[in-house]
Amino acid sequence: MLDEYWFGDTGRISPEAPVPVVRMRAAEQRPGGAANVALNIAALGARTVLAAVVGEDERGRLLTAALEQHGVRCELVRSPTLPTIHKLRVLARSQQLLRIDAEQSLDACAGELAALVTRLLPQANAVILSDYAKGTLGRAADVVAACRSARVPVLIDPKGTDFQRYRGAYALTPNRGEFEAVVGPCADEAELTRKGEALREELDLTLLLVTRGEQGMTLFEQGSEPITLPTRAREVFDVTGAGDTVIALLAAGVAAGLPAGDAAALANLGAGIVVGKIGVATASRSELKRALHAQGSGGRGLVDVPELVALVAEAKARGERVVFTNGCFDILHAGHVSYLEEAKSCGDRLVVAVNDDDSVRRLKGTGRPINGLGDRMAVLAGLAAVDWVVPFGEDTPAELIAKVLPDVLVKGGDYRVDQIAGGDTVLKNGGEVRVLGFKPGRSTSALIDAVRKTER
Repeated sequence: MLDEYWFGDTGRISPEAPVPVVRMRAAEQRPGGAANVALNIAALGARTVLAAVVGEDERGRLLTAALEQHGVRCELVRSPTLPTIHKLRVLARSQQLLRIDAEQSLDACAGELAALVTRLLPQANAVILSDYAKGTLGRAADVVAACRSARVPVLIDPKGTDFQRYRGAYALTPNRGEFEAVVGPCADEAELTRKGEALREELDLTLLLVTRGEQGMTLFEQGSEPITLPTRAREVFDVTGAGDTVIALLAAGVAAGLPAGDAAALANLGAGIVVGKIGVATASRSELKRALHAQGSGGRGLVDVPELVALVAEAKARGERVVFTNGCFDILHAGHVSYLEEAKSCGDRLVVAVNDDDSVRRLKGTGRPINGLGDRMAVLAGLAAVDWVVPFGEDTPAELIAKVLPDVLVKGGDYRVDQIAGGDTVLKNGGEVRVLGFKPGRSTSALIDAVRKTER
């Protein structure tokens, strides 16, 4: 589907009818439906192939171009008689006032699409069927059978009340309304749990993931007790496409070999991110890492330079001040911890750049570092004050600072501001350079000398 958004302002009612008058100020087109699922997977860096039906029209060409631009490989059935589905939404002050759908049933293409998916199966680690009740998945049972035969997990975002046609799938991800339309209303948690497990068994599913809005989601897994994951959304602006993100991240996790509970937790985290955006949207790797970091459960900020540049850009877009410091951090001690906490207090996000092993040897001499780069970075990433840790191989971080362009550059010791590597770049960019002190009597060299003296 091609989703189109008209953004505007409204302050009066039309004299022609009791409807608001919207003064349009911007328009935007985005891939929607299964195309949004594909974009969510591609945003993680996974190889993504989209098999879908579009028309031989301008909207179909726009969709293809937008998807290929984001790394999605398009394997499309192009109908000469059926138009590409189009949804137009009119929004004012972040509120949707009107939606206009232009679509026809695509069931005539169901057989051709099923055959296409079957041909693509040898390339797949997982398959997603996103059912929007438009007719393209009229042969869903055939696709499920082909996936089972090829031993490729197939995950389905269902529609309608005939879930039997999905029987034998690896996973189903209905929302609560879709779930209760099949099993009946659930008065309490106990009834939802009982009916959820019964449905999973009846349909021969490995996983059943019921999304429940503000109540999070409940995962039913073969051979395990059901688990409920609380919602991770802080602000909800638009739930459009949240189900797309859930099944995309769940499938990506399964394809990558994550345990089902971890894949579901990742999907839950991603849904919490996208409902804070307007319209169909994706959760990027950097956003997921930041969310994991915020809850202290992995992904705590070990990044490479391109990821760091993206993270800093996102932080600045949110109005956050980014602080940058660097060092060897060979043996972490109380002086380091105090210094890093003071550095973090200069802004909202703290980047710590760490000399790699070769540059430490050049700076400190043979026998250093005591701890390898991976260990030094892991310890730093575990500190509450530190947001992101990145390595660099030059003697100074000046080149890295020019790419990151932090708001504040800090360094500990008896430096003058004009002696700090990269300081001139930060100042020219309108930032600040500060010199912070270390706690007296705490140093890595002193610790090493003390250990050697004890050994002697």
